[in-house]
Amino acid sequence: MIQRLGIASVYVLDQERAKRFYTEILGFEVRTDAHVGSFRWITVVPKGQPDLQIALMAIKPGTHWEPETAETVRALVEKGTFGFGAFHTADCRKTYEELKARGVEFMGEPEERPYGVETVFKDDSGNWFALVQPR
Repeated sequence: MIQRLGIASVYVLDQERAKRFYTEILGFEVRTDAHVGSFRWITVVPKGQPDLQIALMAIKPGTHWEPETAETVRALVEKGTFGFGAFHTADCRKTYEELKARGVEFMGEPEERPYGVETVFKDDSGNWFALVQPR
């Protein structure tokens, strides 16, 4: 029986830069940073949520994709095509101001939604995430 989701992957353009973004800008903690041959496995977690890790996956031919597929995925990430989920916060407007001051790119200001207050931001690779203050 499956018990829960433990790791979610995000495709990033540069793993080291992504690691800095998620830790220094968003305030996440590094759970794993290991090399397995030419493969680098980095996972980060929001502070206070150790049970769901986010794997910062490099887009490189030879790991999971053929060269053409890797180039296609890279181009889609660069265009901001992928949204990977929602992070919850106790105060969306306050977190928005804090992250915006740290240079995070938002796609709009926080707005009231039926399920809470929401805004959307991009990571350093162009992936977008919702930031939600649930009701």
